[in-house]
Amino acid sequence: MHLADSASKVQHSRILPAYANRRPADQAEGLRRMTQGRPVRVIAVSSGKGGVGKTNVSVNLAMALQASGKKVMILDADLGLANIDVLLGLHPKLNISHVLNGDYDLSEIIVEAPGGIKIIPAASGVSSMASLSDAENAGIINAFSELENELDVLIIDTAAGIDRSVVSFCRASQEVIVVVCDEPSSITDAYALIKVLNKEQGINRFRILPNMAHDMKEGRELFGKILKVTDRFLDVSLDFLGAIPFDIYLRKSVKKQTAVTLAYPRSPSAQAFTMAAQKINKWPLPKRAGGHLEFFVERLIASN
Repeated sequence: MHLADSASKVQHSRILPAYANRRPADQAEGLRRMTQGRPVRVIAVSSGKGGVGKTNVSVNLAMALQASGKKVMILDADLGLANIDVLLGLHPKLNISHVLNGDYDLSEIIVEAPGGIKIIPAASGVSSMASLSDAENAGIINAFSELENELDVLIIDTAAGIDRSVVSFCRASQEVIVVVCDEPSSITDAYALIKVLNKEQGINRFRILPNMAHDMKEGRELFGKILKVTDRFLDVSLDFLGAIPFDIYLRKSVKKQTAVTLAYPRSPSAQAFTMAAQKINKWPLPKRAGGHLEFFVERLIASN
């Protein structure tokens, strides 16, 4: 039976929160192991609406950070509608649903992509993956206690919108990048995302990354539009991360199922991703124990 056919038959009632059911002592030991590693920068990449190039941004930022000497992993957190593997031409045999089934550990499903980044694949086209219970969402995150890979950066490619899983992953991350393009609906939905995360989750700092801009000036103008509204109605701090230009080479790379930073490193968009990665590398690392992966684990469990 084809793997996709097999995966599509996974029933919600059969998905077991294998990690969530572990004894508190086992979970505590996993968290203690995490604190012994290096600080990990956890970044959620999100957007108010789909179609703004969020996943492309996640992948190319990861590639640019990896090229700068960091060890980078992407968690495809668009549960139920995964597409990072498609974007990179990967064909993983296992995904996060197999972890939830209790058949595999998280470390066993990780795949390495061109450029050296690691990917935790989500399950594509499995409806039950898009409606996980609180315990199952917590189970995904508890699984991180099993990872032994040394990481510098963990990028969470969330789903678009403001559903529960998006809010949970953003709240658990140290940084939130909001991808937006110069369309009324994108701007409105980006503001809605920021408002929900601020008012309901207490997040007060957001990194704004305009995508498909004609030039840097247009990117700054778009940032200014969002800043004007948030300054009026919200108590948040926005940071301009740069602007990714509309680039024919990026479209070519998508057709080739590769990252533009790898296929066309001198293209305008690839250069913009490199500049954004340089800014990210200058962000201060957490100075407390919460800078390790247990920060991400504990906060995501607390939000469920």
